Amino acid sequence: MDKIIINNLHIFAYHGVNEDEKVSGQNFYLDIECSLDLTAACLSDSIADTVSYAKIIKTVRRVFPEQKDDLIERAARRTADAILDEYDKIREVKITLKKPEAPVSAEFDYVAVKIKVKRD
Repeated sequence: MDKIIINNLHIFAYHGVNEDEKVSGQNFYLDIECSLDLTAACLSDSIADTVSYAKIIKTVRRVFPEQKDDLIERAARRTADAILDEYDKIREVKITLKKPEAPVSAEFDYVAVKIKVKRD
């Protein structure tokens, strides 16, 4: 299966278990991998035969911050579901959701969840 990949998409949002996270917000970074058949697009050189990565980004920027989820697991799943709902050509979505400012007393680059959602 072919892929459209978007790495380190930055979005400021208000997800977290702690109340302060829902008030102050923080930075999140998403790696998004969409699986689909790109054969027709390779042959035609037409945007109509693929899914525009710009449109995928627009969807993610709309959906990801629209709720204040306690868990990044839920935020990632809502986002993946929206991508599948909006783009019929996409068969599977993998999202790595990174939270570099998680309120944990430790030194780290980020905490993250990885999810994979397939079309039925």
